Amino acid sequence: MDEKMHEKLEGVVARYEDMGYKLGDPAVIAEAREFQKVAREHSKLGPLVEKFREYQKVSAEMVDVRAMLDGQLDAAERELFQEEYKALKEREAELTEGMRLLLLPKDPNDEKNILIEIRAGAGGDEASLFASELYRMYTRYAERNRWKTEVIDISENEAGGIKEVIFQINAEGAFSRLKYEGGVHRVQRVPATESQGRIHTSTVTVAVMPEAEEVDVDIKPDELRIDTLRAGGAGGQHVNKTESAVRLTHLPTGLVVYCADERSQIQNREKAMRVLRSRILDLYQGQAKSAEEAQRRSQVGTGDRSEKIRTYNFPQDRMSDHRIGLTVHNLPALMDGDLQDVISALAQHDQAAKLQGAEE
Repeated sequence: MDEKMHEKLEGVVARYEDMGYKLGDPAVIAEAREFQKVAREHSKLGPLVEKFREYQKVSAEMVDVRAMLDGQLDAAERELFQEEYKALKEREAELTEGMRLLLLPKDPNDEKNILIEIRAGAGGDEASLFASELYRMYTRYAERNRWKTEVIDISENEAGGIKEVIFQINAEGAFSRLKYEGGVHRVQRVPATESQGRIHTSTVTVAVMPEAEEVDVDIKPDELRIDTLRAGGAGGQHVNKTESAVRLTHLPTGLVVYCADERSQIQNREKAMRVLRSRILDLYQGQAKSAEEAQRRSQVGTGDRSEKIRTYNFPQDRMSDHRIGLTVHNLPALMDGDLQDVISALAQHDQAAKLQGAEE
């Protein structure tokens, strides 16, 4: 381990211990937001501090074993200590690499729940049908991981497709796994209504946002306009008689959220607030990271809604991720939520790019 890395780790340990002291400070405990912030940072630093302390222990043991090897030993004893030294050296290398990865800049949103917005783009009914298939793909992936999903709002069309859906996935680390899915997904296939067998190209837009808690985004009452409306679409008499739909407008940013999925106005407002907070957080973080995002655009992409990230070619049973040059086959399995290999490849590529950037 070089001196620069050692200094960083000493600083992390000092910060970790300082956070530990603050967690016992009555003034911090009395302030809920501050306590949550300190507890979150203390928890995140824990794994790195644990590895560093094990590294120090292994290094000390290596010094002791090295001293034994420099002494008088018979052949059997020397072989035994050499094997022990080799094992310690390998463990030291593993710990060093692990700490190097943990020292990389962390996305503060990685452990958050997520909201995913899927919207049909170009392609009419075929785009809306593919939007419904992407929605199923992500919910099936969530089921495979035993993650809880919840629909916030959904708008369907007469063809059986989805014009737009907003849903939430509640699971620790969900954002770290699915954050690479944001962008334009393109599908190439022969629609069921195509009589001449021509391949059509349609697009669907996916946005992945971390769920923002009140501690992350503070919306003042005078910044919010709340309108109640009668829900549109299916719903029978309830729709005609009850103003259960809610539209929230955040005046400083102009962001608007509409929710009519629930029969209760209170529930729709609560869901709309969740979406609004997440959109505000996404907007502000995007602005703050614009320089960094431009620098990393050539890696795994920015997750921007206008960026074409993937093509699903059904006639060739092939999915191509244009950001990392990945091609996989067996689209039926992929569309059934078997995304683990794709997501792992994207995460590894991102991690490798970050490591290279840290070493330059």
